[in-house]
Amino acid sequence: MSIVSKSSAYPVSVQSGIPSLPPTPTGWNRAPMSKYLRSAARPLVMKDDESYRLVTVKRSRGGVVLREKLNGRDISVKSQFEIKHGDFLISKRQIVHGACGLVPAALDGSIVSNEYSILRGNDKICLEFLNYLANSVYFQQTCFHSSIGVHIEKMIFKLERWLKWDFNIPPLAEQKRIAEILSTWDRAIETTEKLIANSEAQKKALMQQLLTGKKRLPGFSGDWRKTKLGNMGKFLKGAGVSREDVQEAGSPAIRYGEIYTTHHFFIDEFRSFISPEAAASSTPLRNGDILFTCSGETAEEIGKCVAFVGADKAFAGGDIIILRDHWQSPKFLGYALNSPEMVRQKTRFGQGNSVVHINARNLAELTFDLPEFSEQEAIAKALDAARNTLIRLRLRLEKLRTEKPALMQQLLTGKRRVRTKGEAQAA
Repeated sequence: MSIVSKSSAYPVSVQSGIPSLPPTPTGWNRAPMSKYLRSAARPLVMKDDESYRLVTVKRSRGGVVLREKLNGRDISVKSQFEIKHGDFLISKRQIVHGACGLVPAALDGSIVSNEYSILRGNDKICLEFLNYLANSVYFQQTCFHSSIGVHIEKMIFKLERWLKWDFNIPPLAEQKRIAEILSTWDRAIETTEKLIANSEAQKKALMQQLLTGKKRLPGFSGDWRKTKLGNMGKFLKGAGVSREDVQEAGSPAIRYGEIYTTHHFFIDEFRSFISPEAAASSTPLRNGDILFTCSGETAEEIGKCVAFVGADKAFAGGDIIILRDHWQSPKFLGYALNSPEMVRQKTRFGQGNSVVHINARNLAELTFDLPEFSEQEAIAKALDAARNTLIRLRLRLEKLRTEKPALMQQLLTGKRRVRTKGEAQAA
């Protein structure tokens, strides 16, 4: 049993409680981990002039990653051990935070100190399955209760204790099938993350080209006109919506923080509502208004803006500057006024130290090139298409990340059984 202060009894990555192994599913084996795993310490004799790769294991089962490359003479801890592709690595000081994982092929031959337990399996365990099993609550609890210490950051994992805990382990063929299914999920998540990164880069490049006129859409060729924001409309100050005014239902409102934190350049739905009494003393919004934040922690944060394109009546909170009656495409302005060039211009107007401010007079001086209305709308439509692609990908990623833990819970406990390849062929 661990000895640890109550104030830090369980890290975020471990659910509280004594490990309790569920009933063993039919056909599975209940046995201690010592039946499946063995220590695979490979002591290394370091050479001063030879280069070595040192790895670490990220918390919350984030995997084994390269930490740094050093020559032997520069490594202070001389008791190092070689790791191989497929080893299961446990950080003795960080396992209570979920620091364990398989060594990838790219890190074969790297080294770790004796602060790590290096494990290999026998012919009854699939280590890819074990890597997924490490995500289970029971696995996490057994690691925590196999560690000793008086503070959560100083607990030491005792491998010999942990190897005595019983686990429910399916037959090898079923282990491999479970690992195969879950790895398919991982690949889908990884592929979607890459698609999102590529789409974000493409959208950024498209904005840079379209909003500066470097790239023109088919059918447009006229000159753009240089203008100042102050010549386009009038500025108002939002007022009236405070944290105390917000409630679950009522009149829709847009607060300062929603502009500051939104990943989009326009608002078409509401997350805050206020009472009719609060609305009576607030600034009503009109479709097409451009809403600016007027303070931030750094100069780069000030003047972030969104276009309000909601049809419903809504109200603006304090610390919001409103541009109205501009007679331009609100979505185009939402994109254009958040472009890198506009951010640079706003930064020059920042005033203050701990909190940086910008006012309507400063915003009125922002200068940019403006195409005709029809081209503004076409540019906004093209950027909307790129934005919608990103939204679909992010929703797909969120769904995959939500479904995976539920699937893991079912597969790793035997609540949902899988057919092995041999069973599928026999059927």
